[in-house]
Amino acid sequence: METTDSFIVKGRTVDSRRIRSDAEAIQLCQQGNRQAYGFLVERYKERAYYSALGILGSHDAALDISQDAFVRAFRAIKRFEPGKKFFTWYYQILRNLCLNFIRDKKRHARSFSEIDEHEIKKLSDDSQDASVLAEQNELKQALWAAMEQLKPNEREVIVLKDFQDLSYKEIAEILDIPIGTVMSRLFNARQALKAKIERTYL
Repeated sequence: METTDSFIVKGRTVDSRRIRSDAEAIQLCQQGNRQAYGFLVERYKERAYYSALGILGSHDAALDISQDAFVRAFRAIKRFEPGKKFFTWYYQILRNLCLNFIRDKKRHARSFSEIDEHEIKKLSDDSQDASVLAEQNELKQALWAAMEQLKPNEREVIVLKDFQDLSYKEIAEILDIPIGTVMSRLFNARQALKAKIERTYL
C-alpha cells in the first residue's frame, strides 16, 4: 500500500502531518475537521489491510474493504466514545464488512495459496511459528492451504495473535469477548490448523 500524508474525502486532499495523537485527531474530526482523519488513516491503513487480508485471503477484497471501512468509520466518527481505542472501534466495522463479504461474495475471494511472496512474508514476520513453517516452500503452501480451510473466526484469531502479535487483552477488546474465550478459541484454532497441515503435508 502506498504511503501518503493525506486522505481524500469527497474530492478534497487534506494534510494530516500536524496531528500528534489519535485523541487529537478524533476530537478534531468530531468537531467537523475532515483534515484530521488523514492522520488516523495513515496510521492504521496497513494494519487494517493485513487484518482484512488475514480474514479474506484476497488482496483486492482486503484493499477495497479496509478502505470502505475507513469511509464508514469517518461517517460514524461523531458516535465514537472517548476512552476507547480507535483501531478497536474501527476493527468492528472492518470485521463486519469482511464477514459480509465472505457470506455474500465468497466465490470472488482469492485463495490463500495465491497470495504473493511479499504478502506471505509480511504476514508471517511477527510469528515465530509461521516463520518456521515458511522455511520450506512445500510446508508454506500447506500452511496457507490449511488457513484457507479454517472457519473465519479461527483464521481471524490466529491472524490477530500469531501474525499481528496482539495480546490476549487487545484481542478480547477487538472481538468484544472475554479473555478466556480468546484463549480457548485460539487453542482450538491452532489445533485445527495443525491437524489440517498434518493431513495435507505429512
